[in-house]
Amino acid sequence: MHVDAIRDGRRSHILRTLIYIIGTIGLLTTTACGWVAGNEEPLPEPAVSVLAQTSTPIPTATPTATLTPQFTTTPLPTITPTPNPFALYTIDALSKRNYGGGVLQIEGTIANGNSFSRYIFKYRSEGLDLYGFMNVPAGEGPFPVIVLLHGYIDPAQFSMLAYSTRYADALAEAGYVVLHPNLRGYGASEAGYNPVGIGDTIDTLNLLELIRDQAGVAGPLAKADGERIGIFGHSMGGGIVLRVLEIDDQIDAAVLYASISADEKENLDYFELDGRGNFKLQTTDQVLQTLSPSTYLDRINTPLSIHHGEADIVVPLDWSRKLCTNLGTLQKEAYCYFYEEQPHTFQNSGDTLFIQRMIEFFDQILP
Repeated sequence: MHVDAIRDGRRSHILRTLIYIIGTIGLLTTTACGWVAGNEEPLPEPAVSVLAQTSTPIPTATPTATLTPQFTTTPLPTITPTPNPFALYTIDALSKRNYGGGVLQIEGTIANGNSFSRYIFKYRSEGLDLYGFMNVPAGEGPFPVIVLLHGYIDPAQFSMLAYSTRYADALAEAGYVVLHPNLRGYGASEAGYNPVGIGDTIDTLNLLELIRDQAGVAGPLAKADGERIGIFGHSMGGGIVLRVLEIDDQIDAAVLYASISADEKENLDYFELDGRGNFKLQTTDQVLQTLSPSTYLDRINTPLSIHHGEADIVVPLDWSRKLCTNLGTLQKEAYCYFYEEQPHTFQNSGDTLFIQRMIEFFDQILP
């Protein structure tokens, strides 16, 4: 019974709800119809302007170009070594040359003595006519040969029989053929290009080769022994001797007497000219090294006897001391003598002692 009452209540509630919904719909319909009928004019069209869209195309993005820097290549300059203007006169270059050629000839007789005779000789070198005197001992020979090179004298005051004649005479009396050339520009010898004495060096090398070629052959050098040759140089002549010894290894013995420096830079820095009366070279220290005997002392294999006066005010004594030290370091055969109170050219007892030692040295090496 209780269940039936609940079912009847639900039906009554649903019925009332349906009646209410139907009524509401009717009311809404009546109101809508009446509003249209009372306004017969149609509602105006909305004033809406539709603008046609003009499409603006999006520009195509052009990629920004990457700028490549434009470099102008400037080529590096080609470095050309400055040519050595003295390339033909370096000690290396002189060592590769050939020497000799031509003949040594007698131009006249100066004197005939009991112990030796003196002649004027002539030879050609580098197109120049060069002169000197030659002492030839009396007797049959053959005699060893000494080439004796004088030092600097003002050419205007030079004579063929200059101060160095006494050394040539002492050697001739001791049994040596002595050739005493007048260097370039001295006496009757023609002048020629002679940077730091290199012209004189070439002339001496040519003379030495002529002696070897003509020694023992009929003629001026018939009494000469071309297998026994020594060389002597005073002052600037000593500089020539050093250079010659580094080029000609067939010389048996050498005497240096108050020699100028083996380093040409020292000579140029010290002397007013070049130590030989020539204008100073204008060149680099590097070039001077190629011209300097000091650079090539290791090439000397000839025994040397070195002499210098302690009172020399022309050529520094220290140059000979340094040379002796350097030769000793290289284990070269060198005998060094220093003379108290003796000037550039020795005098009196000092000169006598020097001559004695010179002859003893040559006798020992060139028996």
